Amino acid sequence: MPAPATRLRPFGAEAIAEAAALIRAGQPVAVPTETVYGLAADATNGEAVARIYAAKGRPAFNPLIVHVADRAAAERIATFDATARALADAFWPGPLTLVLPLAADSPVAGIATAGLRTVALRCPAHRAMAALLAATGLPLAAPSANASGTISPTRAAHVLRSLNGRIAMVVDDGPTTHGIESTIVAVGAGGLRLLRPGPLTADRLADAVGLPVAAPGAGGIEAPGQMASHYAPSKPIRLNVDGDPGDAFLIGFGPGPCDYALSEDGDPVTAAARLFDALHTADAAPHPAIAVRPIPAAGLGAAINDRLRRAAAPR
Repeated sequence: MPAPATRLRPFGAEAIAEAAALIRAGQPVAVPTETVYGLAADATNGEAVARIYAAKGRPAFNPLIVHVADRAAAERIATFDATARALADAFWPGPLTLVLPLAADSPVAGIATAGLRTVALRCPAHRAMAALLAATGLPLAAPSANASGTISPTRAAHVLRSLNGRIAMVVDDGPTTHGIESTIVAVGAGGLRLLRPGPLTADRLADAVGLPVAAPGAGGIEAPGQMASHYAPSKPIRLNVDGDPGDAFLIGFGPGPCDYALSEDGDPVTAAARLFDALHTADAAPHPAIAVRPIPAAGLGAAINDRLRRAAAPR
């Protein structure tokens, strides 16, 4: 049976209430920001974030931008220094994403940060996303609302073109203003690193805080999620272990005894949501190695296996 068509709702109180209810139920919803339309889900709910990847057909767990209502909400998620506060005060709400260290008690699910110790945060200016943040009271992970590898959407019709039937709802509030994704900046002690150019130029950022901005690619900068070591525990990993794992910590998939079950019933959405927690748990365990049961490569399984291969790669 084909999936039901995605509902298109014009922006307004009723649409936001419906979208907020879907998000609280763990479902992603497409909503405009001032940059592009985003596919928003509860950033504190790992399974909800995994459904973003499933809807997009995203081939790997890249870190997602977490949208917040204001700086106070952001400071419950990440550690801000004086430079980060100055940037937020100067450009939020707006098309600036700050990459900052995760707070010790950050509520954001590990799948949203791809297991990194940093988080990408943005306070959007668009009325629809702002209203949805207020209605849910949650931080919202929201990559662009399009199938992976296709053109980023700047109109609701663009969202439907690639995601119709994959998500429940699109909030339509006309074309976006900027039409390109936000500027992403990592804040460090020596200055700013421009991870992705966007509507805010490096000169504007530098002028706001009086610090240099390294150009894309300068100083060995890499986009979040590109380095295998981002996902690598401190002990060796064996993949696709069918038999006896020996003295290794066993990460299971499907029924059967193990030390940590990604999903007892073989659900890839649940497995994706729990993957990084499983690796952290295994790394902290006393076992000398980690073993992982086979995981089918279909759908989200491809992303899970991609991250596991990176984690197991020789270093």
